[in-house]
Amino acid sequence: MSLLANNANAKVKVKQRSPLMKDLIRDKWMYLMLLPGVLFFIIFKYVPMYGLIMAFQDYKPHLGMLNSPFVGLKHFTRFFNEPQFLELFRNTALLAVYNLVFFFPLPIVLSLMMNEVRRERFKRFVQTLVYVPHFVSWVVVVGVFYMLLTTEGGVINEILFAITGQKIAFLLEPEWFRTMIVTQSIWKEVGWGTIIFLAALSGVDLQLYEAARMDGANRWRQLWHITLPAIRSTIVILLILRLGSFLDSGFEHIFLMLAPTNREVGEVFDTYVYVKGLTQSQFSYSAAVGLFKSVVGLVLVISANWLAKRFGEEGVY
Repeated sequence: MSLLANNANAKVKVKQRSPLMKDLIRDKWMYLMLLPGVLFFIIFKYVPMYGLIMAFQDYKPHLGMLNSPFVGLKHFTRFFNEPQFLELFRNTALLAVYNLVFFFPLPIVLSLMMNEVRRERFKRFVQTLVYVPHFVSWVVVVGVFYMLLTTEGGVINEILFAITGQKIAFLLEPEWFRTMIVTQSIWKEVGWGTIIFLAALSGVDLQLYEAARMDGANRWRQLWHITLPAIRSTIVILLILRLGSFLDSGFEHIFLMLAPTNREVGEVFDTYVYVKGLTQSQFSYSAAVGLFKSVVGLVLVISANWLAKRFGEEGVY
């Protein structure tokens, strides 16, 4: 009897597994296409998390991570007690808020504008034009702005001098630093940010617009009552994901724009980690700073996702 029961259980398990196996066999090429992305996240995102134990050690390269002495929260205590901590947090948070307020809505606006264009050739031309800056290196972007804004022959300063008789040291004065950073980010990335929104807009049912026109709705009402609600969930999800990198200001961009005269407003966590970790070899301390940034991003994502669900949106998870 026990043998018959075991055979029956085995048959039940085979039947339970068969739908999954059928799905895997049927969609094998889809899963194969998914494999490179999965491997990327495993190798470059999850495996490096092993190095987070450095934040709780006094890491010595010759001892390795397994044999370096454990110091607990020593590096975090030091970081929070640093006189520079409040300045770093203020500079990083202000840049993040400015990007969130001024940069994040622009891809949405640009997507809505391009969606209203009916001439396909002109639409494709504009899309190509706004996508190109994304592929330009930050070194080139900063170099172009330098040539435009420098007081020694910069085009913009020459125009200002011809009009007002004065020049402005945009690249050196602290009050212009954040404006330039946000402006450069907008010019470089706003076009690339429209891709997801344009994809979401392409899924809107055209019959809704036809019904709205029959009811007398003009283009603005169609935009407000059909287009925006259709991409609202996409906007919420991208906003939540963006909050995950709230304290990531972009090392290369900030580092290239830093100067001794604007460092008091331009020094952020990313450049601070570079100085402490690579130039001063304080690996454990810089790992603690990086972990602090990650924890803040995680808390923001969880909080924003909870709020989104409270307001009836799907959220990320």
